[in-house]
Amino acid sequence: MPKMKTKSSAKKRFKMTATGRVKAGQAGKRHGMIKRSNKFIRDARGTMLLSPPDEKLAKKFMPYDR
Repeated sequence: MPKMKTKSSAKKRFKMTATGRVKAGQAGKRHGMIKRSNKFIRDARGTMLLSPPDEKLAKKFMPYDR
Protein backbone atom coordinates (compact mmCIF):
# COMPACT_ATOMS: atom_id res chain seq x y z
CA MET A 1 0.00 0.00 0.00
CA PRO A 2 1.36 3.47 -0.77
CA LYS A 3 1.72 5.98 2.02
CA MET A 4 -1.00 8.59 2.55
CA LYS A 5 -0.01 12.18 1.87
CA THR A 6 -0.14 14.92 4.49
CA LYS A 7 -1.92 18.08 3.33
CA SER A 8 0.74 20.79 2.95
CA SER A 9 -1.62 23.47 4.20
CA ALA A 10 -2.33 21.49 7.38
CA LYS A 11 1.30 20.84 8.26
CA LYS A 12 2.01 24.57 7.97
CA ARG A 13 -0.92 25.62 10.17
CA PHE A 14 -1.16 22.98 12.90
CA LYS A 15 1.16 21.39 15.46
CA MET A 16 0.42 18.39 17.66
CA THR A 17 0.89 18.42 21.43
CA ALA A 18 2.38 15.47 23.30
CA THR A 19 -1.10 14.38 24.44
CA GLY A 20 -2.49 14.40 20.88
CA ARG A 21 -4.34 17.72 20.92
CA VAL A 22 -3.94 20.14 17.99
CA LYS A 23 -2.46 23.63 18.42
CA ALA A 24 -3.22 26.45 15.97
CA GLY A 25 -2.76 30.19 15.74
CA GLN A 26 -5.58 32.40 16.94
CA ALA A 27 -7.89 33.55 14.14
CA GLY A 28 -8.70 37.21 13.44
CA LYS A 29 -5.26 38.79 13.89
CA ARG A 30 -4.08 39.41 10.32
CA HIS A 31 -5.46 42.90 9.68
CA GLY A 32 -8.00 45.41 10.98
CA MET A 33 -6.42 45.56 14.42
CA ILE A 34 -7.56 49.18 14.95
CA LYS A 35 -11.17 48.09 15.32
CA ARG A 36 -10.27 45.24 17.70
CA SER A 37 -10.27 45.88 21.43
CA ASN A 38 -7.07 45.71 23.44
CA LYS A 39 -8.60 42.82 25.38
CA PHE A 40 -9.12 40.81 22.17
CA ILE A 41 -5.56 41.46 21.00
CA ARG A 42 -4.19 40.42 24.40
CA ASP A 43 -6.31 37.27 24.61
CA ALA A 44 -5.52 36.24 21.03
CA ARG A 45 -1.77 36.23 21.59
CA GLY A 46 0.11 32.97 20.91
CA THR A 47 -1.62 29.72 20.03
CA MET A 48 -4.80 27.95 21.07
CA LEU A 49 -6.06 24.37 21.19
CA LEU A 50 -8.66 23.42 18.63
CA SER A 51 -12.09 22.21 19.66
CA PRO A 52 -12.70 18.44 19.33
CA PRO A 53 -14.67 18.65 16.03
CA ASP A 54 -12.01 20.88 14.43
CA GLU A 55 -9.30 18.64 15.87
CA LYS A 56 -10.85 15.65 14.09
CA LEU A 57 -10.64 17.43 10.73
CA ALA A 58 -7.04 18.54 11.26
CA LYS A 59 -5.99 15.00 12.21
CA LYS A 60 -7.59 13.64 9.03
CA PHE A 61 -5.28 15.89 6.98
CA MET A 62 -2.18 14.80 8.95
CA PRO A 63 -2.37 11.00 9.06
CA TYR A 64 1.11 10.39 10.53
CA ASP A 65 1.18 13.07 13.25
CA ARG A 66 -0.95 11.31 15.84
